[in-house]
Amino acid sequence: MSTVHLLIKGKVQGVFYRATARRIAKQMRITGWIRNSSVGDVEVMATGKEEAIQRFTEWCKRGPEMAEVTEVIVSKMADAEFDGFVIVRGPA
Repeated sequence: MSTVHLLIKGKVQGVFYRATARRIAKQMRITGWIRNSSVGDVEVMATGKEEAIQRFTEWCKRGPEMAEVTEVIVSKMADAEFDGFVIVRGPA
């Protein structure tokens, strides 16, 4: 298993980024959470098989159709366990 923290920058709020990412994560059997930040970014903590995390990270670099991702900062984290993949409401 692998755990990463992603900070996604660009036009990523108000474009269904979180909802689409949750659906993609569930399809890839990734657990964790996603939330908006107070400065307009999206933040993700994700755990899954290494290959799935790599594919999910690549998807995050594109995002849903209406998103305009300019940068994704990837930080490797200590392995963590989550129940499902949830959208955390309210900015960080």
